[in-house]
Amino acid sequence: MKIVGVIAEYNPFHRGHLYHIGKAKEQTGADAVIAVMSGDFVQRGAPALLPKHLRAAMALEAGVSLVLELPVWCACGSAEYFASGAVSVLDQLGCVDSLCFGSECGDLPSLSRAARILEEEPEDFRAALKAALSRGLSFPRARQEALVSCAGSADAGAVMEEPNNILGVEYIRAILRRGSRLEPATVRREGSGYHDQAPDPSYSSATAIRRLILEAGKDGLPAALRDQVPAPSARILAESYGSRYPVYADDFSLLLKYRLLTESAAGLASFADVTEDLANRIAGRLNGYLSFAQFCSLLKTKEMTYARISRCLLHILLGIRGTDMDAFRAAGGCGYARVLGFRRDAAPLLNLLKKTSAIPLVTKPSRASLSGCARRMFESDLYAANLYESVVTDKFRTPFIHECRQQVVIV
Repeated sequence: MKIVGVIAEYNPFHRGHLYHIGKAKEQTGADAVIAVMSGDFVQRGAPALLPKHLRAAMALEAGVSLVLELPVWCACGSAEYFASGAVSVLDQLGCVDSLCFGSECGDLPSLSRAARILEEEPEDFRAALKAALSRGLSFPRARQEALVSCAGSADAGAVMEEPNNILGVEYIRAILRRGSRLEPATVRREGSGYHDQAPDPSYSSATAIRRLILEAGKDGLPAALRDQVPAPSARILAESYGSRYPVYADDFSLLLKYRLLTESAAGLASFADVTEDLANRIAGRLNGYLSFAQFCSLLKTKEMTYARISRCLLHILLGIRGTDMDAFRAAGGCGYARVLGFRRDAAPLLNLLKKTSAIPLVTKPSRASLSGCARRMFESDLYAANLYESVVTDKFRTPFIHECRQQVVIV
């Protein structure tokens, strides 16, 4: 059996994702697709639009064989941690042949060249980076210049200008760092750009689709949404609207304000990615706090983007500290694979995983037998899921379902 892995958020699952899955199988000759998907919080530093089990169901209906959850420590981390966590899960399953990701350029050699330079950091790259930083350039811009100088080609720096390219480079770096057997492959992104907010006739971005949902009124979801997502996704979106989603960052505003009020500036600096300067600005501007999103905008500077600040605030809300990420690095990756759902016809794949996986497959959270860093990471997953579910139940007045009682999705 040939297996391809994909890494995604499916927030929500749309036609571009369906295209990616089809091309991934076509390019790699895979018989099965395993998706490592963010849970209830995503990499841009926000809650997912709808709960992870609904998003997993969308992916399974579209042909993904098995959906695993990317632990929250990595799911809402920087591109490096997001990639490292997901690649570590796929690698440790022991039977995944390739990793196929989307990219704006669709040029695997260029992405691989950039990844190798960034991972190996040859002397000429380090010297060029130092010189660029000394001229006052931001780190991303300085890194681009150093790549161009080291590779001798403007294309080397250009690949680091687009979000999917950047993630692709980080996936390849993670593969190199682990000495993994995973073969990278890429599918060129079609249709809208990652940040485009207007629907596209072919493939709209998740940003545009979320905007359509945001603009939905009392009459429910707009008819235009049905043209943007596969039929099973449209059905799930329609059935769950107003009872399980939409969920937005500002739905967590009071919870975040409470956490911020309980911490000193020194305490805030202990959370993952929170610098001393940001901790002081959070403490100093807390009286101006109105909402999650408004506070991100209030704290944003030329040096620190909205998305990075949002991730930092999410780390504070979820209790993810710098020492947790140190432990993750020391452990060499994720120590378990949480199963969110699978297709009934994936029985041969599940049987294979039981034989090859070097990490436990967790199907029943209450029975997970983990220790050390893996246990702490899993407990953070449970806390994050229950916090998200608490917001869902309060917003939509629905019964609370503890994460340990959530059922694996089977389609």
